[in-house]
Amino acid sequence: MRRFDDMQRRTGMPRQVLSQRLARLVDEGLLRKVPYQESGQRPRSEYRLTEKGLDLYPVLVAMMEWGDKYAVGSAGPQVVLRHRDCGEPVQLQIACEAEHVLESAREVTPVPGPGARKIA
Repeated sequence: MRRFDDMQRRTGMPRQVLSQRLARLVDEGLLRKVPYQESGQRPRSEYRLTEKGLDLYPVLVAMMEWGDKYAVGSAGPQVVLRHRDCGEPVQLQIACEAEHVLESAREVTPVPGPGARKIA
């Protein structure tokens, strides 16, 4: 869904609220507006993800997985993510730079990074 009217129809959100939220996402650099015009209609814009917006995809997948595990209705999830090439379900994995897949957050140790400040 990229077009305002489609988003408004699917979400049921008031037009003014949706307009303000989309404007904020554009201002923050998560979406960009791309002009289009259907035959006989006035020019409009559709919304597309920027690189910054695409970088949020793993966060959204993680939230979907959490919701599917803890907040799904009896009918099951409303959306299932599938790999476009093979059709298999997609799942989020965390791996270290040596490509070890981590099974749990308990396998991670936070350490100070280069931007950390010393506390007296």
